[in-house]
This record gives sequence, C-alpha cells and structure tokens, in this order.
Amino acid sequence: MIFRRVNDGRPYPDHGLAQRDWAEISPSQVRLDDLTTTKTQLDLEHLLDDDSTYFGDLFAHVVAWNGELFLEDGLHRAVRAALQQRAMLHARVHTIEAA
Repeated sequence: MIFRRVNDGRPYPDHGLAQRDWAEISPSQVRLDDLTTTKTQLDLEHLLDDDSTYFGDLFAHVVAWNGELFLEDGLHRAVRAALQQRAMLHARVHTIEAA
C-alpha cells in the first residue's frame, strides 16, 4: 500500500493559506503510508515531467487535521517517490486545530 487512504476531496475546513503562506512553513519528512490523498486522479503529464515544480512549490503540501495527514498538493511527487521505492516524502505540513 502506498497511502493510508485515498479520499475524494478535502474533509477538513478551509485553511485559507495562499502559496506564499505555504512557503513560510519549513519542510519535514512524512511517511507515504501515513498520508491520505485528497485527489483520486493523477495527471500523468505532471508525474512524468522532469520540470513539474517550475511554477510550483518544491515540496508537497500536507494538512494535519484530527490526527490524520492529508496530502493536499503534490500527489505526483508522492507517486514518483513511491515508484522510486522511497517511503518518505518532504512536505510542508500545516496543522488545523480541532474546533
């Protein structure tokens, strides 16, 4: 198993972070099998593109909510890591406190 679970959509509340806000979060390593995806489909072009981070962040975006880690952005990076038989992914993790 690559991911903990595959989810269609974001179950957590809107965090309101812009791209520049994500950039202020230091990356850390997360285990692929601890992640729940928020997308069920992957654009194969992004997966195979060597320069897929040209206009985006170098790190995946993960939201920690209710004790679970949700992969919000960077599914192609996570799948690429799995194909390279890596168990870890560098990601920026934002925690949403339970209401």
